[in-house]
Amino acid sequence: MNDKVDKLVIFLAKRDGIDKLVKTFQYVSKLLVWHLETKNPKSAHRAKQCEVASGLSRKAFRMGRFLTGFNALRRSPGPTPTFRFLSVFANAGEMVYLFFDHFLWLSRTGVIDANLARRMSFISAFGESVGYVFFCVMEFIMIKEGIEKEKRIKNSLLSEEKVDENEIKKIKVDRVMRLMAVSANLADLIIALADIEPNPFCNHAITLGISGLVSAWAGWYRNWPS
Repeated sequence: MNDKVDKLVIFLAKRDGIDKLVKTFQYVSKLLVWHLETKNPKSAHRAKQCEVASGLSRKAFRMGRFLTGFNALRRSPGPTPTFRFLSVFANAGEMVYLFFDHFLWLSRTGVIDANLARRMSFISAFGESVGYVFFCVMEFIMIKEGIEKEKRIKNSLLSEEKVDENEIKKIKVDRVMRLMAVSANLADLIIALADIEPNPFCNHAITLGISGLVSAWAGWYRNWPS
């Protein structure tokens, strides 16, 4: 029990940990609004207030985070030219998303012209979607390399060569983490598409709610202390 409490404290001490928790509140509230709007309008209104407040809080938590893209490119440009090319576009898309998200937050809080909200939302979501597409491609490349590496290790075991079996376990753990990242990116891509090109599927409360929770819980899993 104490170990779980310690892990929760560590998780919530991280900026990403707080973000995933508040994101859970945001999208659970969205689903509650959809469920209660005809049965209990008063409760639905309260859930809507929680959803809006959570969304604005998350934007405040992300202040300055667009700089992490520069840091990612500086520290780990990638093992191959192709990977570096993908990394540039992925991080550039994320930087655009997080940078213009600042202005979206300011417009929705009334600090700057509220009429700018729609334009800022479109630019931010467009950069976000570009980033997610390239991040997914990068993750699939690394998953493919991990599978090939695992096959080579298993072939070595069959030939009775001395191999560290823990290496296979590490590859499998890495694969799960990357699949969680792909799940989160695809879920967030659906949310971004709802801003870029509104449509009945992406903009439906259930689609947005489930996508938001998939993204939040996949991120929760990846950030939870091991």
